[in-house]
Amino acid sequence: MTLFSQIRGLPVVTLGEANELGVVKSLMIDVASGLIGQVRLSPARGRKDIAIGWSALHVIGPDAVLVRSDTALDTTPPPAPVDVVGVRVLTEDGDERGTVRDIAFDPVTGRVEKMCTALGDIPGDRLIGLGDYALVVRTG
Repeated sequence: MTLFSQIRGLPVVTLGEANELGVVKSLMIDVASGLIGQVRLSPARGRKDIAIGWSALHVIGPDAVLVRSDTALDTTPPPAPVDVVGVRVLTEDGDERGTVRDIAFDPVTGRVEKMCTALGDIPGDRLIGLGDYALVVRTG
């Protein structure tokens, strides 16, 4: 299991060419599947934020994230950023569950294992929705 706080700010480098594409800025979570869909980068060359699909990642290492090639860049504009860290957590019944402090995920599959909140951990399989206002989880 890997924490988002461990990879935030890591350089993202192409495997063959060793080109630095940027640094990890945030993760885009597909709530329906419970998987990380994209990694959002702050680019190395002054461009707007870019996104890389999870399937383009080769490995997440302790010093860098390696991607298969420059073609891994998603040319479609990334979805509006919702940085999960710091987002309020509510149950489907409207009960407060704190704020997200970190996200634990499987570095191979991208499956969200848990959200670490100020009031305790919430399993990733309880995700229901994510918006600008809150992360919504099933009542456990």
